[in-house]
Amino acid sequence: MELIHQKLKKAKAFIFDVDGVMTNGSVIGTEDGHFLRSFNIKDGYAIQHATKLNYPMAIISGGSSNGMNKRFELLGVKDIYTGQKHKKAAFEEFLAKHKLTPEDIIYMGDDLPDYPLLKIVGVSCCPADAAIDILNICDYISPIKGGEGCVRDIIEKTLKLQEKWWVEESFMW
Repeated sequence: MELIHQKLKKAKAFIFDVDGVMTNGSVIGTEDGHFLRSFNIKDGYAIQHATKLNYPMAIISGGSSNGMNKRFELLGVKDIYTGQKHKKAAFEEFLAKHKLTPEDIIYMGDDLPDYPLLKIVGVSCCPADAAIDILNICDYISPIKGGEGCVRDIIEKTLKLQEKWWVEESFMW
């Protein structure tokens, strides 16, 4: 556990997948062809808190929808890459934009499209119900399932270790 704490203390930025991480993986299809997702409000609080503290944060997802993009924009996420068939190009663009290295990144994913990035980041993590191949390679496995607060878990752990969780901005939405 000490090694993961040291890695979290050094982290400078967050990247998250959406479906299976910020959602439980279920989508509801509407009659007009839209797909609806349900997000955990506690994840949302932690995301907006970290963005207010100027942590670079990206969403890199194979899925896409206007509602999903709007949710992340309202939480202060500026780097939103949706509809990504291969996530590496978006990852490299995010690194270049913020002058970061892979070692600076905490990445949370849950399935095989996340595998290549999880193998190269500073802190690879996943929800408790991630695919077995992902569980086998991650530095940190949240005890919380996707869509139930696993994003809050990793952000809160990181900010507490970096002594940035309990600051003036903590008490505002």
